[in-house]
Amino acid sequence: MKPFNRRKMIQLGGMGLLTLGLGQRAEAGAFFWGKLFSVPPRDTPYITPNDKFYLVNYSDHSLESTQNIHLGQWRVSINGMVDHPLTLGYADFLGKQFIEKVVTLQCIDNLPGGDSISNALWGGLPLRKLLEEVKPFSDVKDVIFRGADGYHDSITFERAMEGDVLLAHSMNGVQLPRQHGFPLRAVVPGIYGIKNVKWLTNIELVGHDHQGYWQEKGWTDEGIMKITSRIDNPGHYQEIKEEKHTIEGIAFGGLHGISAVEITTDGERTWHPTTIQPPASDLSWVKWKYPWRIPKKGPHQLTVRAIDRKGNPQIPQVARAYPDGATGLHTIVALANI
Repeated sequence: MKPFNRRKMIQLGGMGLLTLGLGQRAEAGAFFWGKLFSVPPRDTPYITPNDKFYLVNYSDHSLESTQNIHLGQWRVSINGMVDHPLTLGYADFLGKQFIEKVVTLQCIDNLPGGDSISNALWGGLPLRKLLEEVKPFSDVKDVIFRGADGYHDSITFERAMEGDVLLAHSMNGVQLPRQHGFPLRAVVPGIYGIKNVKWLTNIELVGHDHQGYWQEKGWTDEGIMKITSRIDNPGHYQEIKEEKHTIEGIAFGGLHGISAVEITTDGERTWHPTTIQPPASDLSWVKWKYPWRIPKKGPHQLTVRAIDRKGNPQIPQVARAYPDGATGLHTIVALANI
C-alpha cells in the first residue's frame, strides 16, 4: 500500500496551516479556525483507570453475549496437541502462580494521535506455566485463544512460551471488569489488541498457522505494534496565552521500549530532545515533556517522534491501519496569543 504524503494530509486536515506565513490576515484566520476545530488537552495518567481504558470489540453483540457468564459454570479447556489436556475453573486460576505486569495495549485501528491505546497493571498466570503443565507436542506451531463471544485469534507457540504473556484475571488491582474480558483474558505485550482475546473459554495448541477472525479478512497475522507517539498537551488549536508552556505526551515502543522522544515546534526544521519519565515496565508507554518557550504570537506546528531501545525510529510516512497498523507522526497546531 502506497503511504500518503503526511504534509498533504496536514494541509487538508488542518486548515489553519494553510495560513502560515500570510501575515495578519493569516493569523486571524488561524484563530478563527481554531475556535471551530479546537481539541482540549488530554490529562493522561501513567496508569489508565479501568473505566477510561479504551474499549473495542469485534462485534456489537460481544458484551451482550457474555453477560451470562457465571463463575460457577465457567470453564477454560486447554487441549489440542498436548499430553495432559486440562479444564480449569475460576478458583483453579486464582490458586495458581500470580504475577502482575504493567502492559500497554493498543487497537490495530488506532491512528497517530488516537485514543485507542491505554496502559494498565494486569495480574494473572503466565501462559508459559500453564502450557508447561499440559505437556505440548514437539511440533506445535500456534496457540489459539477462543472467547465466549465467538471471537478467536492466535499467537505462535514460540511467542506463547516467552514468559511475558499473561492469562489475566485482574486489572489495576481489582477483579477484571466484565467489559475487559472477565473472568479471564489474554494479555500479549507488544501485539495489537486483536490478539488479546477476552472472555476466554478455550486454549488450543495446533500444528498449523491458525487464521483468526481478522486474518480471514486480510489483517496481519503477526500483529506486532509499531512505534507510536502522541502530543497530549497542548490540544489541537488550543490557544496559549503564556510565553512558556510545557508540551506533554506519551510514546510507546512495543516490546522494545522507548529510548528517546523528540519534538519540533517549527514545522520540522529543528528537533529537540524531551524528558522521559522512567516507566514502571519496559512493556508500557512512557510519558514525556518539553519546556517550550514560545517565540512569537500566532500558529505553531508541533510534531513528535520517538525511537525505540533498539535504535529504530518511528515511521514518518502516513499509512492506513489496514492491514498491519497505522503509521505517521502526530502533528497539531498550537495558537500562541502572547
